[in-house]
Amino acid sequence: MTQTKIKSHAKLNLALNITGKRSSLHKIESLVTFASLHDEIFISKIKSKSHNILFFGKFSKNVGKNNTVSRLIKILEKKKILQNKKFKIKINKKIPSKAGLGGGSMNAASILSYFVKKKVIKINKKEIINISNLIGSDVILGLKYKNCVLNDKNEIKFFTNCKKFYTLIVKPNFGCSTKEMYSKVKKFNKPIFKYPNKKMFNTEYLKKMDNSLEHIALYKHAQLRVIKSFLENLPKSEFVRMTGSGSALVAYFQSKDRCEYAKKKFNKKYKNYWCIASKT
Repeated sequence: MTQTKIKSHAKLNLALNITGKRSSLHKIESLVTFASLHDEIFISKIKSKSHNILFFGKFSKNVGKNNTVSRLIKILEKKKILQNKKFKIKINKKIPSKAGLGGGSMNAASILSYFVKKKVIKINKKEIINISNLIGSDVILGLKYKNCVLNDKNEIKFFTNCKKFYTLIVKPNFGCSTKEMYSKVKKFNKPIFKYPNKKMFNTEYLKKMDNSLEHIALYKHAQLRVIKSFLENLPKSEFVRMTGSGSALVAYFQSKDRCEYAKKKFNKKYKNYWCIASKT
């Protein structure tokens, strides 16, 4: 029984705008990158009547039975794409949940991408997109771990060799409900990412950007306001932004030394909060 190990990286929204509503879902546009922070996924083919999906590690406790990975497997089974093959999938959860880091969505994306790449399943691009959307709206972003621009028509353009940052990712000991954050959206933005280009990932451009959900999260949680202020006052941080619907905040730096120094300062001030130095 050969076991394969793959990585499932944390998603970072460098910018996020809400431009309207599409049926029950909101229309969003976003500048997306990925952190070196990742979950570890172990996949092996097994002789069994059923699949075996296990979660372990620091952030595995809150993963329910109806998770993104189990949903992916159910969809593949229902469509009879797996052709009676069964798998044991073990996931070491290093990415916290309810943080806006897309941990669960990226797990499903990584496994789907692996199955396609290794020709475990044979499906076309249209079907890959369809399956991704059935699991979650941001799953499609993790099929390639590249910087990308998502426009409000749900179209994605990928870019390589973009500006790299060292990141201090912090999360207080509470999460934000994605559903609740979006339910409080009252204003919509005009789309600004209609014509994607690589310059959108430059520092000066990103400094001018925003996350439309951040104001809602900061209004609801005073602790987030305090943490953001602390991060913004750290030496040499380029900008600080919430990712996704929170509650994780990310400080972006130009050098590893500055990022590590910031981590020491943060750990000294907030001993009970989770944080990690990573890079894009």
